[in-house]
Amino acid sequence: MHSPILTNLKRLLLPLVGRKPQPLRKDQNAFRFKYANFQELLESNSDVLRTIASLEEMLPGREVFGMSFLQSAASQAVFHCLRMLRGYENLSGEKLPALRERIEAIREELKNILASGRGVAQGPWFLDLDEIAQRSGEFVGGKCANLAETRNSAGMPVPDGFCVTTAAFRAFLEHSDLDSEIAKRTMGLDASDPASLQQASEDIQRLILLAPFPDGFEAQLLERHAALALRTGQGNGDFRVSLRSSAVGEDGALSFAGQYLSVLGVAPGKVAESYRYVAASLYTPRAMAYRLLKGVPDEAAAMAVVCLEMVRSRSSGVLYTRHPFEPGNSDVLINAVWGLGPYAVDGVVNPNRFSVDRESLEIISQDVPGQEVRLECGLAGGLVESAVDQDSRSKACLSPLDVKTLARWGLQLEEHFGAPQDVEWAQDEAGRLLVLQSRPLAAGPAEGAAQARRKPLDGYTVLAEGGDAACPGAGCGPVFIVRREDDLAEFPEGGVLVADHSSPSFMVAMNKASAIVTEHGSVTGHMASLAREFNVPTVLGLRGAMSTLEPGARVTVDATNRRIYAGRVEPLLAENGVAPAPMLGTPVHDLLKRVSVLVSPLHLVDPKSPAFTPQHCATLHDVTRFLHERCYAAMFRLGDQASGEGGMAVRLDVGIGLDLHVIDLGGGLRDEVAGADRIKRDDVLSRPFMALLRGLADKDFVASGPRPVQLRGFLSVMGRQMIDGANQGAERFGEKSYAIVSDKYLNFSSRVGYHYGVLDSYCGKTVAKNYITFAFKGGAAGEDRRERRARAIALILEALGFKVAVTGDRVEGRFQKYPPDIIEEKLVQIGRLLQFTRQTDMLMTSDSAVPAMVESFLRGDTVFGASCPLPPSDG
Repeated sequence: MHSPILTNLKRLLLPLVGRKPQPLRKDQNAFRFKYANFQELLESNSDVLRTIASLEEMLPGREVFGMSFLQSAASQAVFHCLRMLRGYENLSGEKLPALRERIEAIREELKNILASGRGVAQGPWFLDLDEIAQRSGEFVGGKCANLAETRNSAGMPVPDGFCVTTAAFRAFLEHSDLDSEIAKRTMGLDASDPASLQQASEDIQRLILLAPFPDGFEAQLLERHAALALRTGQGNGDFRVSLRSSAVGEDGALSFAGQYLSVLGVAPGKVAESYRYVAASLYTPRAMAYRLLKGVPDEAAAMAVVCLEMVRSRSSGVLYTRHPFEPGNSDVLINAVWGLGPYAVDGVVNPNRFSVDRESLEIISQDVPGQEVRLECGLAGGLVESAVDQDSRSKACLSPLDVKTLARWGLQLEEHFGAPQDVEWAQDEAGRLLVLQSRPLAAGPAEGAAQARRKPLDGYTVLAEGGDAACPGAGCGPVFIVRREDDLAEFPEGGVLVADHSSPSFMVAMNKASAIVTEHGSVTGHMASLAREFNVPTVLGLRGAMSTLEPGARVTVDATNRRIYAGRVEPLLAENGVAPAPMLGTPVHDLLKRVSVLVSPLHLVDPKSPAFTPQHCATLHDVTRFLHERCYAAMFRLGDQASGEGGMAVRLDVGIGLDLHVIDLGGGLRDEVAGADRIKRDDVLSRPFMALLRGLADKDFVASGPRPVQLRGFLSVMGRQMIDGANQGAERFGEKSYAIVSDKYLNFSSRVGYHYGVLDSYCGKTVAKNYITFAFKGGAAGEDRRERRARAIALILEALGFKVAVTGDRVEGRFQKYPPDIIEEKLVQIGRLLQFTRQTDMLMTSDSAVPAMVESFLRGDTVFGASCPLPPSDG
């Protein structure tokens, strides 16, 4: 009548009795092969988990990464999953074709996702502006698509022209096999390393400039040029054009302001050569840095080039249909310079500035600082700087009627495109106004501008004041003077960039700069747009900054109030708020989310579930979880065979309460014990194993007597065994524990009834190789008590310096790259922890037991509950 209860009591309190395992032949090489596969499996499991962690670190969007990171993460995760599968099959002798199919299916999905970052390779090589719709951006780039829309749909005056499409660009690269050469040089580039960007840029641009065009390309280009000259009524012999970059993604959600090249005043014989230069500008250092920092896959980068009738500008400039970072300021802002536009957008001269009321189109204010030089087309081609005639220097570049006309056009474009616009315009020598570009306005952070203008802060020294705020906010760092573009290679992390003129080339330092100050420049210029995109506090037009600010001196730039203070001004810096997440919403971040869905989520959390099968592995994390769970059972079986009659394991008599068997892979035991059935602690030479034994055999822990038992916890464990009966047999791990050792290596598998702890460690002179991994799982109590013990162990490991992950009743910790003496110290603590945690699952009667157990171990107690009252039960 009572035999089932007695049977289950015996199952709980006595070692498992079963059929004696078949002995393994005394073949150390065969065992080493299987064990090497076990070790490879554990290494790959750790590598996949590190990959998952790196993906999760990137998801908030604060860290910069590119396609190379995604490709590497995906390929590494797949590789290590296949390596784990191979290791398990070699270890266990069990083939898992269904799991291999799942891994291959996930690999194919990842491949398709990453391939989606590539652009369209087929299509027409040339399109006239009249043939282009706004939706053609994939073929003609954002700038050209917007310009064609402005001309064809919005009805604005735009110079006539045609586009050399991205299909032509890709055909150019494919014809000369440049794709693979470019990929080699862009793989793994770091936006924070200007020197590497510069070297890659020089190599790639050289290849593009020397590569042959596809058959027929140059002839068709010249035919299009001649047709454009005919349409505009000009003789082809002296017909000048401008070749303007129109890369994929340019002038869309991302501005790419000033990152690519435009060549103005191009003579007929220079059209093909100029196309090369514009195409090669896809790989300038600042353009590559911009793509990396904005999460644009390099594989998706392609250059279209729009060829326009050249406008010999009397004046030119930029208009914003509203203020870029002051929400309450809806005025239209217009900047203008004499001559061609580059002097306006590149900050070479301080422009005329006009503010126009958007309702009445009345000019609210204007500022005409005077202009001494202008940029114009040279008689022999190209561009030249010339003096502005004396009468015009102090005059406005635009008449009031011209200002109102431009403001009205800007508002019409804002309505047409459905968003505030950044418009480039020109006025030809006959006084005709033309639109050269319209793109979404790159607005800066509104929160910085919302702060009321304030007086200088008391107690702080103002070094300089004035100029214009191009991007509000505050930044602090050492002053770094930039006189030449080469200086950017040495720009320090957190520095304040100070220069004479604003320049889009500063792009390569914007991910490092805490602030930017220039003596010349405009808030409507290219660099100002970039500063707002990257949220870098920026003051432009602050005269005397280069002579006033001492290189290396720490300053605080209050861009909102256009002041520079000596030292660090904490009240200003505290107002900056949460750090931005620049990668959110970028194309490469969208790909990251899609990749992560196939790699990171864990669905297989319960090994007892019927769904814990290869067929239900939806992610690579599921694959690792499945194989990691199965590999320990396989290794335990192997250990049982090795310790059987005629096996190679020897029993260690050390008085630690464990049936411990040791397998020596070489150098872990004294040579004199070869062939012995039993050994003693003095026979151990393995450095990590000796350290672990010091903790396991700590006389205070071993001699501390029986563990305190709460009746409720004990009855809970007893009840579970008696009710569940034989079903628990599959969960019981047995009583033997194994140490697989060499002189510097240890794999220790501790099994006591229904829980196990597995420790893997290397401890040698090479710090980079040293590590400890530790996993603990199981118990005889209910799920809630097992999980509490896992949480307590996790907190103890964290206190010891481990990086820890907890899933249910499983806790895993890793400690790596420390000197051998510190590794040994941690191994001693793990040994004590293994002794300390025995039978504690029945003590975890409430959540308050978790911190109590942690405090008890860290205090030095040898037994949980021995020196203080146990926490109350949860009922």
